[in-house]
Amino acid sequence: MIKKIKQIFILALLLLPVSMVAQESIEAPVPTAVVTDREGNEEQLDEGGTYEGEAPLGVSFRSNAPEYEGYSRVCTWTFTHDDEPEPFLTRYDAEVDYEFREAGLFSVKLLVSYTHRTNENLVLEYEYEPFMISISESSLKVPNAFSPNGDGINDYFNVYDVKSIVSFSGAIYNRWGQQLFTWGIDEMECEECGWDGTYKGTPVKDGVYFVVISARGADGINYDIKGDVNVLRGYIEEAGQ
Repeated sequence: MIKKIKQIFILALLLLPVSMVAQESIEAPVPTAVVTDREGNEEQLDEGGTYEGEAPLGVSFRSNAPEYEGYSRVCTWTFTHDDEPEPFLTRYDAEVDYEFREAGLFSVKLLVSYTHRTNENLVLEYEYEPFMISISESSLKVPNAFSPNGDGINDYFNVYDVKSIVSFSGAIYNRWGQQLFTWGIDEMECEECGWDGTYKGTPVKDGVYFVVISARGADGINYDIKGDVNVLRGYIEEAGQ
């Protein structure tokens, strides 16, 4: 719902009929936003809509405000972090694409104004309820073992419980420091993107290997992880256990 509609008319009598016709032809725009998460899933928000997700989160804000002959259109988007009194970003485009990469609650507010080109005292303003975007705090966990034995259970090594991670790089090494596998941010939580326990197509021996991970969360937390990962092909886990 439009929170506020402000119309200012100080017109000369001779201009009144023309201006009234022009004003009546302008309809209040209906803004929307399209949210795209890390997996590429999209969700549309209407005015005043809210969304809770994790970073990085892409949002396309659309004023849906057409231009009208005889009027100058200005779309003002203000982005405010819940912890800050002043906007950290102001944009003046009809459509604004923004990627949220920090944790917290964000308010995105739109003001659309139409000003008559020959009479600056004729102004129509439309102010809307803000879109609210909530970005979760970060999380990243690393298992210490997996069983790449082809039973379809725990056959790949990868991180899990991933939330709001905005940068990531990981690598697996053997006891001599030889790098066996690497993966990046686009391969997190993708089971078959993880390490399958092979090196150049050949299965490695059961035993202890070393994982090194460097990552950063949207909340500023750095994850510098160095630990062990056990390859246990002889371990059989029954589904449902």
